[in-house]
Order: sequence, then structure tokens, then C-alpha cells
Amino acid sequence: MPITTLQVRQDQLATTRLATREAAPLAPQQVRVRIDAFALTSNNITYAAFGHAMNYWQFFPTGEEGWGIVPVWGFGTVVQSLHPGVAVGERLYGYWPMASEAVLQPDRITAAGFSDAAPHRSALHALYNQYLRTNADPFYAPGGEDVLALLRPLFMTSWLIDDFMADNAFFGARTLLLSSASSKTAYGTAFCLAQREGIEVVGLTSAANRAFCESLGCYTRVLAYDELERVPADAACVYIDFAGNAAFRRRVHERFAQLKYSCSIGGTHVDQLGGAKDLPGPRPTLFFAPAQARKRQGDWGPKELGVRLAQAWREFSTRVTAPGAPWMKVEHHRGAAPVQAAYAQVLAGRGDPRTGHMLSLA
Repeated sequence: MPITTLQVRQDQLATTRLATREAAPLAPQQVRVRIDAFALTSNNITYAAFGHAMNYWQFFPTGEEGWGIVPVWGFGTVVQSLHPGVAVGERLYGYWPMASEAVLQPDRITAAGFSDAAPHRSALHALYNQYLRTNADPFYAPGGEDVLALLRPLFMTSWLIDDFMADNAFFGARTLLLSSASSKTAYGTAFCLAQREGIEVVGLTSAANRAFCESLGCYTRVLAYDELERVPADAACVYIDFAGNAAFRRRVHERFAQLKYSCSIGGTHVDQLGGAKDLPGPRPTLFFAPAQARKRQGDWGPKELGVRLAQAWREFSTRVTAPGAPWMKVEHHRGAAPVQAAYAQVLAGRGDPRTGHMLSLA
């Protein structure tokens, strides 16, 4: 059975190709998983934009210099198993290549799932190597796979950003500025921050997406990027940068003398990424969600962290899917050409911010 993969030029993210090869036989203890559906969001574009800095290209290497596979979150079904602890037909949630199938080497197997022990992933962060059995996943609900694939990894990041800010007493600020406010990770963060007393959450977005951001109801106020001057220059604030726009980051740093912390999350504006040298104020610091998760596992224990995350997810997903006024609608793209087109659309930042894209190459 041939395997189809979408590959991306690591130094030119708009250049893609579809690669097809015959599946290799499984080695002992391996399993073959058909990747049924995966989500594609600006979060995945961030994985590509920071592929070298954060080792994202290393999860699913192509074997050819300069070409990479963007990691995605979604669901798969075990179609062949040479491991006694994993059965054919099991449904899994986890971190996949943009491909029609994947081969995993299960290890540390529990009733909840297992880790991929492939040698090339051994030095990579354990969070991304875990695969969850849907029949034991407290987040899983039949019929809710699309929302789970699209928003679960983003909301985990959102929740951990909020927790990181609170854990650091918001660095002495009471105004938090969020760029790319229409992005799903940004409004997930705003949803969490809105529940904190005394915190002003300012969404910064394009003029075209302003009405959408205002309709969410989780921002204290929403400003277009050219309205930054409406925030007082002497405001003690934190900048949470989901866009990665170097020119706008400089505007923020130069305007606010009391910028307490500059937090870099992603790169939704991939054509405007740039360095952070010679900026006034605090040096932008890249947020790595697994590090905060690891800290809280130490503070609270893994079980308590899981309980808190699950409760927050239920509250957020209920709001996102509210009948009559949902925050998101889902579009499905199946097949090589539609998947390639959807990637180009998300990379370019085109389309309705209410749309979530679910893709399949299987």
C-alpha cells in the first residue's frame, strides 16, 4: 500500500510537494497506523516556522536535506500490529506526520496509551511522543473528534500560557496585549485570562478580523494593529505575541516604557518573522508549553494537572460549540490536492477565522 506525505521546504514554507512511496514491512514490536484525520491550524505553521529552533522537523524526518514534514494532531486507527500490547482496530489520538499512515514503536504501555520509542524521537520532548487510546481518554467524546483535534493542543497551550502568567503574578502588569487575536490559541488564552480578576485583555488583530474577535466576548477590548496608540504609553503591560511580526513587535517595545514581559508564542505572520535584537525593554522569550506543564506536574502531580486541564477543556469546548453561536465551523479536505491547497490557505492566513480545517491523506 503506498504512503502519501505532504513535504515542505524548510527554508521556504510555501514550497510543497506530495511524495508517494511503498510501505516498508514492520519490524518486531512496531505498529502501522492509518492517519484518518488531522487538524491544520496556525499552530502547525508555528511548528514549521520554528522547526529548527524547537526541533519540530526531527519528529518525522524525510531523509532528504532541506525537506521536512509538518507535525499535526489528529486521530488514527491501528491497521497492523507486531506488538502484543496494541491491537489492530485501536483508535489513537496523537502527534502525526502530514501523511496517510505512520509507523510507531510502542513503549511504556498503559491502559491510557503508550509512547513512541523510535530511536530518532528519544531525545525529543516526551509530551509529543505520547499516543492516547480514545476508549480511555477523559477528553474524548464520540462525535467530537474534529473539535478535539483542532483545539485540544491549542487550548493546552492557551491554558498553560494563562497559568504561566498567573504563576508569575503577571509580571506586575494588569494589561495583557495579545497579537493575532483571531487565532485559536490567542482566543483560548483570552478565554482563560478573562476569568482572572483585574486583568485587562486587549486583542490586537487586523481590521478585517476585528468584528469576529469582538463577537467572542473574551477580550476586554479589541484594537486593530494601527490602533495600538489607544493603549496608554505608560501602561504596565505584558505582550503575548502569537503573530511573530517583527515590525509590530518593535512598535510594542518602543511604545511601552513599562513593558514588563515579552512572550513569544508563535509565528502566524510567517512572512514577517524577524529577530529580536536591539529592542528596548525586556528581551522576547519563547514560551515552551511542555516546560510549564512539567513544572505543574511537580507542583500538583500529574493527576491533579490532568483534572484541571480536563475541567478547563470542558468549559472551553462547550462555549466553542454553543448551539446557535459557535465560535468555529469545520471544513473537511480529503485527498492529496485538497490537503495541499488547505495548507497553502492556512500558511497565507487566508479565510474566515471561524473556520477549522480537518484534513486526510488516507
